[in-house]
Amino acid sequence: MSDDSLTTLVVDDDYRVASVHQGFVEKVPGFVVVGQAHTATAALSMAQALQPDLVLMDIYLPDGHGLDVVRDMLDSSRPPDVIVISAATDVESVRTAIQLGVVHYLVKPFGFAALADRLSAVRAARAQIADWPQDASQEEIDHLFGLLRPAPNPGEAAELEHLAPTLQLVYKSISAGAGLSASDIAAQVGISRATAQRYLTQLEHVGAVKLELRYGQTGRPEHRYSVRRR
Repeated sequence: MSDDSLTTLVVDDDYRVASVHQGFVEKVPGFVVVGQAHTATAALSMAQALQPDLVLMDIYLPDGHGLDVVRDMLDSSRPPDVIVISAATDVESVRTAIQLGVVHYLVKPFGFAALADRLSAVRAARAQIADWPQDASQEEIDHLFGLLRPAPNPGEAAELEHLAPTLQLVYKSISAGAGLSASDIAAQVGISRATAQRYLTQLEHVGAVKLELRYGQTGRPEHRYSVRRR
């Protein structure tokens, strides 16, 4: 860890998901994870003790609402930057997150690239603020806010907008990894294996994903799916 690495606290009620997010963060240069919290109580306690630069905050926690935790964190003497990471897409959650001042809101499931873009944007904005002039111009202010808006991937967005909601979740899960099985997708999206297989077959038929057979030492080959790059 370098002296200028941004310390990050990962908050998610699911231990497995938190570990995945930690792995994503630690792949991005300039970031280091200093802890994982799986409850609202633990998140507040660890934030007070560790004083991280950045918190990745889930909304649905077993003992409280993530945005209430964010409110308390931002009222502290050394408030962190916060990226909300949640499956919640309701207007109230998004509006509250904006009002609280979170720097990004990332909807699960997502791939490494989506989080890496936002982490890089946060780091660039913090570097800009560190060199901030005493009196900034409108252009400098616009540039700072622009740093927090990663460029979208128009190709992927156009492809996803034509898919039904659950198909979008399946597609995004495949985008997050390489060579995933129907069981892997089912676990990530929260659907049955049979349902996942049906959606994967649809995506394969329209050319959105490709099927690969992975052979082991014995037995039938495993069916693995990945996004078909154009």
